[in-house]
Parts: sequence; C-alpha cells; structure tokens
Amino acid sequence: MSEEQRPSKGERTREAILARAVEEAVRIGVGGLTIGTLASATGLSKSGLYAHFGSKESLQIAVLESAGAEFSDTVIAPALRAPRGLTRLRALVDLWLTCGRRRHPGGSLLVKAGAELDDQPGPVRDHLRNLHARLADTLERIVAGAVSTGELDPRTDAARFGADLYAVMLGFHHARRLLEEPRAEDRALAAVEALITAAARTPTTVPPPPGTPGDPPSDTHP
Repeated sequence: MSEEQRPSKGERTREAILARAVEEAVRIGVGGLTIGTLASATGLSKSGLYAHFGSKESLQIAVLESAGAEFSDTVIAPALRAPRGLTRLRALVDLWLTCGRRRHPGGSLLVKAGAELDDQPGPVRDHLRNLHARLADTLERIVAGAVSTGELDPRTDAARFGADLYAVMLGFHHARRLLEEPRAEDRALAAVEALITAAARTPTTVPPPPGTPGDPPSDTHP
C-alpha cells in the first residue's frame, strides 16, 4: 500500500469509532445510537464525535455503511473470489452462515436494523434499504452466474431465487439467535440445497424406444 493509499490517523480513528459504534448499535438499536450514547460507550468527548459525524443522523448512516462494509468484506468479497456458478453460490452461503454463527456485528446489525427501521421513513431507513437492495442485486448476479455456467436451468428466475435464498438466511438468523434452535444451520443448508435442486438444469428428455404405444411408427431399423 502506497503512502497515498494508507489511511490517515483521522481515518483510522474514525474507523475504530465506527467499529465500536456498530457493536453498540447491535446492543441498543440504531435509533438508540446518538452522539451522547456513543460518547458514554467510548469515553470520547461529544465535541470530538461531532467533529467526526456532525449529527446523530449522520452517525447512524455511517454506522450502517460500516456494518455493510464489514459484511461485504467477510462474506461477499471472499465468495466472489470463488469460481462462478454453484461453487460461488455455496461459498456465499457457507460464509454467510459462518458470519451468523460467529455473530459478526455487521451482519447482525443489518438484520436487526431491518426490523427496527422498516416503518420509520427518513434518510437512515433509505440508506439501509439501499444496502439491502445492493445485497439483493449481488445475490441475483451470483445466481445468474450459475445459470450461465449451465448448472441451473436457463428458465431460472435469478431475482426470485435470490429472494428465496435471502429468506432462508433471514430465517436462519431468527432461528439461531432468537429461538436458539440447534438445527438452524443444518436446516438452512437443506433449504438452500432444495432451492438448487428445484432449479437445477434437467437433462434432455430421452425419447421412448421405438414401438412404444402411442408413438408413430419408427423409420429406423435394427
């Protein structure tokens, strides 16, 4: 990394504050995160935090963006390095399950904030919606990649498959975190494989042998 690319001391400080802020938001919710509550959690001054974020709303948006970046770095980016097709799709699922199992703050916050902010219009909700929309687009492109490799049927609706996959992962998070279901991960994997099986490219139908009732006479001879 060149000197020009190396984060400045101010940028490193901001990143450290945001990492702590994401953890705090997981605990108290995005709406409960303010300059004051973050100052109490970090021991930093309110004036110093205002210098970094300017307002409660800007802080909350920055925290969501930080959570999205963490999820991308630990789940999306590594999955995209896998070969295109079902290998990439399964890598994504494995990394996503690991994220949930290890309770990474970024992934946890994106799920929790979805329930918290879904009926609270405004810039913070809009930013979260855009993060989820970007994830949905990524899922669709990964599924479309499996169609392009011939592993999934060309008639597969990639957007619908991606939405179904997302629903499975949200269900996994709910089952593991709230319900403390020990089989949550196994069930999520089984559900994903069921989606893949249902969309898998089917072999060309083999024609019935000559003389099968209902078929026209064959012109071929043994």
